[in-house]
Amino acid sequence: MSQPPGPARDRILGAAEELFAEAGFDATPTSKIAERAGVPKGLVHYYFKRKADLLAALVERLPEEHVDPGRIVVPGDVAESLHRLLEALDTLLDSSAVLSHLLWRESDTHPAVRDALHQRFERLAGQIRAVIVAALPAGGPDADVDSAALLLASAVSYRHSMARHATDGPSAMRRELRFLADALAAGAGEPAPAGRG
Repeated sequence: MSQPPGPARDRILGAAEELFAEAGFDATPTSKIAERAGVPKGLVHYYFKRKADLLAALVERLPEEHVDPGRIVVPGDVAESLHRLLEALDTLLDSSAVLSHLLWRESDTHPAVRDALHQRFERLAGQIRAVIVAALPAGGPDADVDSAALLLASAVSYRHSMARHATDGPSAMRRELRFLADALAAGAGEPAPAGRG
């Protein structure tokens, strides 16, 4: 068996990512992971006591999705600021599109993956909120920034979960971002009646 370059743990994670993406988590035995990584099967269990620990380690391999708002915010232009944020997030995703898709697929059956992805969603919504707040014109009407951030975070998360199949490019969601910016500029509007929504 030829030994690929790189530390054994990294090779194991790389092999697991490839094989889980090809066949799914449940259909991939650790023996295949060891074979693809060029290591003895016992070494897989040395680093990862359970196969599910491989998924948890793969979550940690996702790139940190923090984007400095000062780098992308255009004061007074929410739509352009959000577009710049999405471009930066898409660039980060490009380095892990297969991994991201794999983890979203496995989140339904693995609570640790679901929890980690939920935490990432919360950070994404917070980042979107920070960009909106920084880009909103001073003295404008009150706007429901929290709802807008959660709505956009949901759309971005969906896009990223389907990234391997996406055909849209960097101009994706321009219309939606403009719609969101216009709604924020119009203000919060009337609150929903109690018990609805």
